Amino acid sequence: MTKRKRNLDVSLARHEAKCGICAHPHREEIERAFVDWTSPTKIARAYKLSRDSIYRHAWAIGLLQKRQKNVRSALEKIIERAGEVKVNAAAVVSAVQAYAKINAQGQWIDRSETVNLSKLFDRMTRDELEAYARDGTLPRWFPVQSQQEGKQDAP
Repeated sequence: MTKRKRNLDVSLARHEAKCGICAHPHREEIERAFVDWTSPTKIARAYKLSRDSIYRHAWAIGLLQKRQKNVRSALEKIIERAGEVKVNAAAVVSAVQAYAKINAQGQWIDRSETVNLSKLFDRMTRDELEAYARDGTLPRWFPVQSQQEGKQDAP
């Protein structure tokens, strides 16, 4: 075990021994609220804690990273409240656009897709080309994500 690893273990043990949140009967709720972007001030008031203790605890056990990956939750709250507060349309559209670019793991994904139709048509058999010309039916191998598959990624 490296010296740094030992120091982190000791620091975590020290934190857990002195932390009011670690010993709190509602620890899981407090941590979940923090990760779900509830204001630390609101959490502190609700559980009679200090705002600083919320941040110290979050930093010590790695909740800040989980919270950052859960930015979709913060955007959901903005989007849900769009009809309740005075915001301009651009702010709501920006939140929706940002939400659409964040995957389930909290990663920002700039989606861009180009399809070379000439190559795809070259790959099609005569029957597939005729079916496409007749009624727009694409071959089974055609790389298309159905709407149903896209909905599975949504929260």
